[in-house]
Amino acid sequence: MEGIEVVVLLDVGGLEDKEKFEKHVKKEGFKAIEGEDFVYTAHSTTTTFSTKAYILEVFRKGLQKNSFNDANLIFLLNETPYPTYYYDKNTNDFELVQVEK
Repeated sequence: MEGIEVVVLLDVGGLEDKEKFEKHVKKEGFKAIEGEDFVYTAHSTTTTFSTKAYILEVFRKGLQKNSFNDANLIFLLNETPYPTYYYDKNTNDFELVQVEK
């Protein structure tokens, strides 16, 4: 299996400890892109579905270890963009942003 190139963009407001957050995502296999705030890259050898679930889990846990105001997440798998997610503090999880038609 060739694998999936992953790029994750996180828009987070009021993050208390960026160093602690980045230490967590680095430990989970994501590398910060130099010169960019909250943009990470990684390589996955699992399925697209598993990769998506892993991204949401890693970033959810990283945010839960911190204090922050709000967060939105978007990612690309092999340059294919996926829908935007927002962090819902009521469910303590990422939820899909519903686009009005």
